[in-house]
Amino acid sequence: MSIEQVTIKDIARKLNIAPSTVSRALKDHPDISDATKKAVMEVAKEMDYQPNTVALSLRKSKTFTLGVIVPEIVHFFFSSIISGIEDVAYAEGYHVMICQSNEDFDREVSSTNALLMSRVDGMLISMSKHTEDYDHFRTIQKRGIPIVFFDRVCKELDTSTVVAEDHHGAYEATEHLIKAGCRKIMHLEGPTGLLISKNRKQGFLDAMKDYDLSVKDEWISKADNFEEGYKTLKEVLIKGDKPDAVFTINDKTALGAMKAIKEHGLRIPTEIAIVGFSDDPNINVLIDPPLTSVAQPGYDMGTTAARLFFDHLSNKESLEITHEVLKTQLVIRESSLFGKEL
Repeated sequence: MSIEQVTIKDIARKLNIAPSTVSRALKDHPDISDATKKAVMEVAKEMDYQPNTVALSLRKSKTFTLGVIVPEIVHFFFSSIISGIEDVAYAEGYHVMICQSNEDFDREVSSTNALLMSRVDGMLISMSKHTEDYDHFRTIQKRGIPIVFFDRVCKELDTSTVVAEDHHGAYEATEHLIKAGCRKIMHLEGPTGLLISKNRKQGFLDAMKDYDLSVKDEWISKADNFEEGYKTLKEVLIKGDKPDAVFTINDKTALGAMKAIKEHGLRIPTEIAIVGFSDDPNINVLIDPPLTSVAQPGYDMGTTAARLFFDHLSNKESLEITHEVLKTQLVIRESSLFGKEL
């Protein structure tokens, strides 16, 4: 049996005062005496009164809900972003609806439609790696709903974005390997359709060029997960043309590459050094050897994206597109200390 929700009228009836007085007391209106406010708050608590959020949203033309779409929640980087978003949203009186695409384009489209049907006030989005059609994002814009892209951004749309210094981070990682004595460096790149993949690859190539080091075509290979990292390194090592270092698009790929290197009987970092990207400190410090990686400011990316949304929400008439670029940090651990015996 369902229990009817307590209303302002129920509180007013119990206190024998007008519903309008209860309403103003709940809003801490200065015209209401402290004694009345206290009495209303006590009865509201006693009766387990909860504001009708649906009615409130209809009156204010807002749902006080922010939609978020990420490729995966289990990833440390994206969970850090979500934490940042939620902290800012909570402070603004907003709830957050989180969807994950699981790197699936159709699921991303479905999540977008679900958030639209839920009448969210805005969306913060990081695209799936398979997204090449952007009509579902254009639909959001046509409805006048603010969008902020983060990390994996859509360059086809004129929206605000928050990204990390992917080019600089990749350059710094490659330069670190070069200064450690590596000369034959392999890069395992991400999907070519993602801007982060292009920027990290270019950072790698620019560092190699600046140090007058050549890059073999076969030493740039598509691999952006554990399985592909393992398979790619295994095939390279079987052919006998061993690199002395590997820089990967992300940490999962680096872990796969490390497994293949160890199975081949080679020592890390004595014979092959390796550097990842993203840096999950909960994992990278526990593997053997601990993985050097480029740390991304996930939490700061989340707070920045959320603040951009609230800026857009308060300035709809004079919307200013903003592109924020956050600094990365190379976290050096044992896996990249080329030539060292551990």
